Amino acid sequence: MTDPDNPPGLELLYEGAAAYQRGEVTEALRIFEHAVHTTTGGVRTSALINAASMYDELGDHEGAATRYRTALEQIPGDAVEKRASALVNYSQALQHLGALDEAQEVLEQARMLLAGADDLGVLRVSCLLSLTAVATHRGEWSRVVEIGTESLNAALQFAPHLAGHPLMNLAGAYFESGRRDLGVDFARQALAAFTAAGDHNAVADTQQNLAQLFSRMGRLDEAAELVDASQQYYERAGLGYRAGVGWKIRGFLAERRGDVDRAYEWYRRGLEYFEASGAVLDVAALQCRLATVEYACGRVGAGQQLLNDAFTTYAERGLGSECAKLDYWHAVLVEMVIDHMDAPPAELLELGRALSVPAAIAIDAVRYTLPNGNQREQWHREVAEPAIRLAFRFALLCQDGLLLADLIETRCAGTSVDIDRVQPSEQPQFPLDFPNPPAPADLPGPLQLGATLAQVAAAAGLPVAPPPNLAVEPGARIALADYIAVAEHRYGGRFREDRVIPA
Repeated sequence: MTDPDNPPGLELLYEGAAAYQRGEVTEALRIFEHAVHTTTGGVRTSALINAASMYDELGDHEGAATRYRTALEQIPGDAVEKRASALVNYSQALQHLGALDEAQEVLEQARMLLAGADDLGVLRVSCLLSLTAVATHRGEWSRVVEIGTESLNAALQFAPHLAGHPLMNLAGAYFESGRRDLGVDFARQALAAFTAAGDHNAVADTQQNLAQLFSRMGRLDEAAELVDASQQYYERAGLGYRAGVGWKIRGFLAERRGDVDRAYEWYRRGLEYFEASGAVLDVAALQCRLATVEYACGRVGAGQQLLNDAFTTYAERGLGSECAKLDYWHAVLVEMVIDHMDAPPAELLELGRALSVPAAIAIDAVRYTLPNGNQREQWHREVAEPAIRLAFRFALLCQDGLLLADLIETRCAGTSVDIDRVQPSEQPQFPLDFPNPPAPADLPGPLQLGATLAQVAAAAGLPVAPPPNLAVEPGARIALADYIAVAEHRYGGRFREDRVIPA
């Protein structure tokens, strides 16, 4: 007679899990696949889910997604835990494939299933972590911080051994929005948490992530030490996708040290891993790095093709922020070529102008979406300001007086405090040299600030609205109207309010 608590084949699930914990991912996959073909019912469904997870780890994201879909078709509607778990894992494969809308949809399904289920707290943490990852792919840093904080609180309550994951997500969000030292601090906390939990896979992942942060900060030796340690683990375990990330970091370190030949070779290795695994967003990111090497070697045509391919990948998935950053970087590379030419052709200057101005408009608008005043100020200083300076330079190189005038007027106009978004405890606190400001409730509309005061407001944490359209003479035309239209069409966002104010 069959024991209902120990159905046939259950031991295979335990055996596969043990292999995975030892870092033997390929062996774990073999065991789970064997269970798929030799068991039935709930054990077979669990084996399918586990096998799909191993495929995802090994870089076969399409194979993983196929198996998750098969498993979900077999899970009864009242099996809340199993269904929610499968949905969360399925979303991770979808993210690797760049299907972010679908990933968001299945995660929201899981979140609804888990609402109020305190006995499934660990699974709720996993769901929140995956939602954070989707927001990270989209560059929605305010949402990353929001969900990352929620998932950290949930982890501390339900699953302290998982606390490293939200810590690492918060590290990435703060780093990307300008607070780099805080990002590194969170990453170090994550590494310590995973080490204490004895999670070897997560330790390697965090070493790799921290190496990426250090490499972008110019701390190359620290980055190399971390990536070497994690790369040994990935290559030994056969984790192709993560090994690809390691080659990408190694290529970047070589590039920073001026060894473009080795950078090209290592980037190509990483690209092969990503292409084999179907990780299209990682392919696009690596194409941008390869394009940089191509430009440095004078192979402009090859570099442009790589950038165009990456742009198509981002645009097809609605990742407007990534498209804008790519266009800015494309303009930086065009500038690099121009700086080595005595008489750059007009079409190259016009290309730089066409890329840099819409990109600067979109990148500058990101800071209005950030939840924290310090984040907005740092985004402006470290990300938006260089993009705006590049737009000014190409306007000057093209001798485009009208564009220069519009850029100057726009920079001088500043922005406005969004009074409707100010909470009662967040009333405007003006600098001391403005002793008697009007009460916000008495203001007839949005409070207009000059550029300097707008930056003070942002640094203080006031909600700041996107800038209005600026009417300039003669004829009260809208400053930068054509470029704003291009940016909104090209990147799929709104970068100006509907209001029009005079210059």
